[in-house]
Amino acid sequence: MGKTLAILGSGHLGQQIAHYAISDKHYDNVVYFDDFTSDTHRDGHSIIGKTDAIIDKYTEGIFDHILIGIGYKHLSKKKELYERFMGKVPFGKIIHSSTWVDPTAQIGDGCVIYPNCAIDANVIIKANTVVNIGSTIAHDTQIDKHCFLSPRVALAGFISVQNSCIIGINTTIIDNITVVSNTQLGGGTVVTKNIDKAGLYVGNPQRFIR
Repeated sequence: MGKTLAILGSGHLGQQIAHYAISDKHYDNVVYFDDFTSDTHRDGHSIIGKTDAIIDKYTEGIFDHILIGIGYKHLSKKKELYERFMGKVPFGKIIHSSTWVDPTAQIGDGCVIYPNCAIDANVIIKANTVVNIGSTIAHDTQIDKHCFLSPRVALAGFISVQNSCIIGINTTIIDNITVVSNTQLGGGTVVTKNIDKAGLYVGNPQRFIR
């Protein structure tokens, strides 16, 4: 029968995760849970219920692992759902086969690492984080839980990105920087000093917007 992945959310991010789960041969089957649609299928995969049904469906043996396919605009909900089901159903992990991961790197449950990323020595990526296509994370950097890294993000060494941060496309962060929780960096931002106040930052070097 093979392994089945359940994805919470059948929108665009959930569909991308489903694509990599199947095409990169991490799972044999995909099913969705979604609270916001009455559809029964998405891209050929069944939508088998809402979030209230997840534990029962797992107990019935319908799926093996779950991942949260909710995008960067709803990180607080993504965190809430992870905490709701942590320890009750097993979270999966997808690291695309084209991504290079140093053997010393640690990647937590619930993470999705897209194609063509580079994860260097002693990197720690904590649970429920997405690292999008073509991103580079240099040595000894830590990314905490529930973060979203957009395509082609470049993080130097000894960086700390705290919980629930959104790192915009083509953002660069130089070495030895800390980014406080709940920070959003707009596309192309260059971070040259610590960010210790949550909010939206853009520009080169970064400047606080709101």
